[in-house]
Amino acid sequence: MSEVLLPGARIGILGGGQLGRMLALAARRLGYRTLVLDPDPGGPAAQVADGCLAAALDDADAVRELARACDVLTLEWENADAAALREVEATAPVRPGPHVLEVAQHRLREKDAARRLGLPTAEYRPVRNRAELDAALAALGCPAVLKTCQGGYDGRGQVVIQHPAGAGAALAALGGEGADLILEAWVRFRLEASVVVARSVSGEIACFPVGENTHRGGILESTQVPARLPAPVAREAQRIGEALAEGLQVVGLLAVELFVEEDGGLRVNEIAPRPHNSGHYTWEACVVSQFEQHLRAVCGLPLGSPELLRPAAMVNLLGEHLGAGGAAPCWAGAFADPTVALHLYGKREARVGRKMGHLTALADSAEQALARALDARRRLGGAA
Repeated sequence: MSEVLLPGARIGILGGGQLGRMLALAARRLGYRTLVLDPDPGGPAAQVADGCLAAALDDADAVRELARACDVLTLEWENADAAALREVEATAPVRPGPHVLEVAQHRLREKDAARRLGLPTAEYRPVRNRAELDAALAALGCPAVLKTCQGGYDGRGQVVIQHPAGAGAALAALGGEGADLILEAWVRFRLEASVVVARSVSGEIACFPVGENTHRGGILESTQVPARLPAPVAREAQRIGEALAEGLQVVGLLAVELFVEEDGGLRVNEIAPRPHNSGHYTWEACVVSQFEQHLRAVCGLPLGSPELLRPAAMVNLLGEHLGAGGAAPCWAGAFADPTVALHLYGKREARVGRKMGHLTALADSAEQALARALDARRRLGGAA
């Protein structure tokens, strides 16, 4: 099979949420066909893809069927079944490969991989029982964050321990004795940042500008680009992202979330080998979007330019912003500012805390773009 897949080839996407939807839309523009594997045949990605296999993501038979029907497999969710994907690699290339997923879907392996590459992280200890938790707290101090090694996203699967007396309750909340956990030292950071890096089949690497992220309740609220960082710190953030993409031999996108400390020091927090919420701004603001870049990488094409055309900001639209439990949104408000773009994900039910869409704004500065996007969200009439 040729390393280069040209328009007309079929791309299999594991996962049918909003990231799969935007991948399928980008693929359609480029002339590729897409087949989505997802339990919901009417989900966000299935609505725009060329076809959908309605099955669980860990259904090995369905993964084999997807591989037989497609020229390459990729994913929108790093918790896909790595063993099933490893089995089908001889049928269709899987990009990024299962070896990347096995790192990204386990927080301890994630931290270990970063350290092996000489990259800084928070101090951490593995924890499987109360004795190990007490020893880890004695070594790392409080506050500290106890997390599940697998699963958990948008703030789920973690508990902050403010005092050693809270160790028992934290352990019980995350599965109790025998659970696969990690304790991370508290990082006093000035801001949170992320960088999205693409690496192609040939090893070519391209890095998008560093984004500055704000979270609320563990969920990404906004990203502004460029991040308010000195140029050397921004370059170092990109170097870290590139080192991880190269060190893990990623083919596709790798998003790297970072803590920026008061002195400008950086620490790797989490990685995700797929398009990332903090990269949505690229659709309007860069020469190529993160979704096109991912497709270029997995299809063996030359990478596009990640150049930022204008400062930008993205804000998420959650269920509460679109009428969950209250008044219907005022759609005219979202369109009142001609510099703001609306993206809706096609989800049938708006629930509090559920990502339903996002707004992107362009301006002369990232701060001005963020203000415009937040104003547009307020005009929708939901929560601020």
